[in-house]
Amino acid sequence: MPRNKDLKRLVRARMRKTGEAYTAALAHINKKPKAATVSRVAAPRATPNSATGSVDYAATAGMSDEKLKAKTGCTWERWVYALDRRGAEQMSHRDIVALVNTKYKVAPWWSQTVTVGYERIKGLRARGQRRDGTYEASKSRTFNVPVTTLFDAWADAGLRRRWLDGAKVRIRTATAPKSMRLDWDDRAIIAVGFAAKGKLKSSVAVQHDKLPDRETADRLKQYWSDRLDALGEVLSERGA
Repeated sequence: MPRNKDLKRLVRARMRKTGEAYTAALAHINKKPKAATVSRVAAPRATPNSATGSVDYAATAGMSDEKLKAKTGCTWERWVYALDRRGAEQMSHRDIVALVNTKYKVAPWWSQTVTVGYERIKGLRARGQRRDGTYEASKSRTFNVPVTTLFDAWADAGLRRRWLDGAKVRIRTATAPKSMRLDWDDRAIIAVGFAAKGKLKSSVAVQHDKLPDRETADRLKQYWSDRLDALGEVLSERGA
């Protein structure tokens, strides 16, 4: 049994997809040469910089160098250099986050951002994909209501049914008016975060995890866009 948690997750993801036994799935993954992982740094999804011809790390990571440097003190090129020197390419996602947070004194949210961008640059995950091989769909929206009103629109079952289009969900945990986790009817988990933008404005961010492929993630991203539109209509009616 491999000790690396990410490797175990990859094996189990392949088992679910192919129906193979654990040992067969493990053998298939292990037969890929290590060099293949490194070569994915220059995979087609890494956009070349038109001026220099080199890989555009910012485009691959999904965030500009300017914004990243303003929040963390380094560009993507510097982060890749620093993390490569620490052997981060062979670490789990959690360990890279901890390294960025403790060694380089970066705030938790930005440690996650650096880690996800680094993993995309190194070819360890695609856009919208997690290290265990599953995908996620996320969507956010700002509404002209207090954050407590927005939170209640999710927490109240009767109100929630009005805009969620009959989907079966169960609240697993909730911390008013900051966050909520929902069990979805396909056994996926939905993480919901709320933030006040002043007394009369607030935002909600939805992340739908444990999705099997990019097509499902794209479909659910559109679904959540539509549901947030419906939520806005319900909130407008209540405020009328």
